[in-house]
Amino acid sequence: MQKITPCLWFDTEGEEAAQFYTSIFPGSRIVEVTRYGSAGPRAEGTVMTVLFELDGQQFVALNGGPEFKPNEAISFQVDCATQEEVDSYWNALADGGEPGPCGWLKDRFGVSWQIVPKVLGELITDPDAGKAQRVMAAMLSMGKIEIAELERAAAG
Repeated sequence: MQKITPCLWFDTEGEEAAQFYTSIFPGSRIVEVTRYGSAGPRAEGTVMTVLFELDGQQFVALNGGPEFKPNEAISFQVDCATQEEVDSYWNALADGGEPGPCGWLKDRFGVSWQIVPKVLGELITDPDAGKAQRVMAAMLSMGKIEIAELERAAAG
């Protein structure tokens, strides 16, 4: 059992969001759906929480009402080994959402994601400061991160 589980607050679309996320990440599933009872505060029988796993990491989607909206202060970073993986996650999560700069995007539910190729971290921490800065400058000019462009910048 994991000790810390992120809880994502939604108005009413928690189950839809969980279904969307579990359709994107391999090895993912909806574990449990709980519903509001007669004590409320929402209509009896409506979805209250959805416990789901994304690639083994548990999350809870809570249908808590319209009071709170997701924002960029919290995001989920997806580490990718290849450009194909970057493209796949970026395209799936951005569908109906909003692409942003530097590998960030907001999905259709307003949740922020960072789609990051592993090589980015390696290149921006390279001991060659010039190389690292060229890569950083290249990344700052991108929406979806392109590994080939990072490697060209690294090569100078």
